[in-house]
Amino acid sequence: MSVSADTEAKPVVTVPDAEPPAGLFVQDVVEGSGTEVRAGDAVAVQYAGFNWSNGKEFDASWNRGAQPFEVTPVGSAPVIQGWNDGLIGAQVGDRRLIVIPPHLGYGASGAGGVIGPNETLVFVVDVVSVNGES
Repeated sequence: MSVSADTEAKPVVTVPDAEPPAGLFVQDVVEGSGTEVRAGDAVAVQYAGFNWSNGKEFDASWNRGAQPFEVTPVGSAPVIQGWNDGLIGAQVGDRRLIVIPPHLGYGASGAGGVIGPNETLVFVVDVVSVNGES
């Protein structure tokens, strides 16, 4: 998998033509040095999401004027479980690759006609701030 490292720009992602990982996969493409995300924190992020099956982008905060998206409280936020689990330990300044298997994403139901049933999701998440601190 390749992910661009410029955190000032929307990520460019190339999804490999291979089987996706069975479990949650987390890797920092760019390592930050700011506050570390812990359960219960409020985290502001920029993100882009892609389907593993075809590599197509299905959503990105960058497409909405690059307004950060808030995830709070991390660990039990109203987002898919893969985000709650995948953000723990990230730091402000990180560009984090999170590959989410279906059981931690939208499962057999898919979502909104843009995420098919049992789709593995690929997110690139840039951590902008933790509890308001950038």
